[in-house]
Amino acid sequence: MTRAAIYLDHNAASPLLPEARAALVAGLDLTGNASSVHGHGRALRNLIDTARGQVAALAGAERKQVVFTGSATEAITQAIVGGARAFASEAIVISAGEHAAVSKAAEMTGLPVITIGLLADGSIDLDQLVGRLQHAGGNLLVALHWVNNETGVVQDMARINALVGPTRHTLFIDAVQAFGKLPLDFAASAPDMMAVSGHKIGAPAGIGALLVKAHADVVRLIPGGGQEQGRRGGTEAAALIAAFGAAASAIVDRYTAANVPALIARLEAALPDDAVVFGGERLGNVVNFAVPGVKNATAMMGLDLMGLSVSSGSACSSGKVGPSHVLAAMGVAPELAECALRVSLGWNSTSDDVDAFVAGYRTILERQRARQGQAA
Repeated sequence: MTRAAIYLDHNAASPLLPEARAALVAGLDLTGNASSVHGHGRALRNLIDTARGQVAALAGAERKQVVFTGSATEAITQAIVGGARAFASEAIVISAGEHAAVSKAAEMTGLPVITIGLLADGSIDLDQLVGRLQHAGGNLLVALHWVNNETGVVQDMARINALVGPTRHTLFIDAVQAFGKLPLDFAASAPDMMAVSGHKIGAPAGIGALLVKAHADVVRLIPGGGQEQGRRGGTEAAALIAAFGAAASAIVDRYTAANVPALIARLEAALPDDAVVFGGERLGNVVNFAVPGVKNATAMMGLDLMGLSVSSGSACSSGKVGPSHVLAAMGVAPELAECALRVSLGWNSTSDDVDAFVAGYRTILERQRARQGQAA
C-alpha cells in the first residue's frame, strides 16, 4: 500500500484548515455582490465584516486598519510602490534577506534602493540601518521582514520600531511568516504598514491583507470602485475573505495543539553530527540546514520520490532550485549553501512526519556516502 505523501513545506503554504474550508464553501453558496444594498449583498458584506474583525484580532489591529488584497505580494507592492508615492520617499531601504516580493516592489518604484546587510546569524545589521537613517537627506521608506521565510530568523522588531518609529521615515513590515506564530500588535506598534497572508496560516491562496495606520490610509494602488473603503478597487472575493477570517480565528489553537517547536527540536536533535543549521534566534517551526556534500537538488528529488515534500528555500515563481540570496548574505559558502534544505512545519504536522523525514534523509545520506566511497 502506498504511503500518503508527507507535507513539510508550511512556509511556502500551509494546508487548508477545516475551519477555513467550511467558511469558504459557505461563502461560495452565497450569491451577489457585497456592494449591493439588497439582502444578498448585505449577507456577503456581513461575511467580509466578520472576517475583517477576525484578521484584525490576530494582527492586534483595529478593524478599520485591515485592507483585504489578493495576496501578500499585492499588499507588499501597494505598501512600497504606493507608499513611496504617497509619502514622497527619496529612496527605499530593504535588507539583503528580503523576499523577492519586497525587493521587486522596491525596484518598481524607480527610486534608489539601499540594501542593508545581514549578519552571520541571519539578523539584519541594524547598525547599518542607523547610519542610513542618520544621513538621509529626505524621507525614506524602510521595508523589512519580521521573520525570514528561508531561515526562520526572527528580527529585532523592538529595536527596528525604536529606530524608525520616532523619525519622519515610513516603516513597512513584511509580517507574512510571523502572522499566526508570534504576537502582533500592529495598532500599538511603530510600523505604518504591515502585510499578512492567508495561505501561510491555513486559508486558501489568493487572499491577503495590508494593515495601514490612519495617516497611511492614502496609500492606494488599485483604483476602481469604493471597495475596501476606497483603498483597494475591485469586487471583494467574499468567500476567500471569509476563509481567511476563519483561519485567523483557528490557527493559534491549532498551531499550539500541534506543539510545533517541540517537533522542530526533535528533528534538529536527529540531524547528522556534521549538519550545519543556519540562523541564530529562529521561529520554532522551521529549520534550514545543510550536510556538506549532499546537494539540495539531489536530496529534494530523492525525498520527493519517498513522498516527502521539503524545500530548498523560498517558493518562487520559477519553481527551480537555485542559490539562496539569504544564505549568501549571511556569508555562507556557496558549496555549503547549495546543500541547504528547509523543513517547515505547521498546524497538522506530527512526530510521525518528523520521523519519516529523518529516516528518509538518512537513506539519502547513506546512498550519497556509499556512492562517494565507491568513487574513491
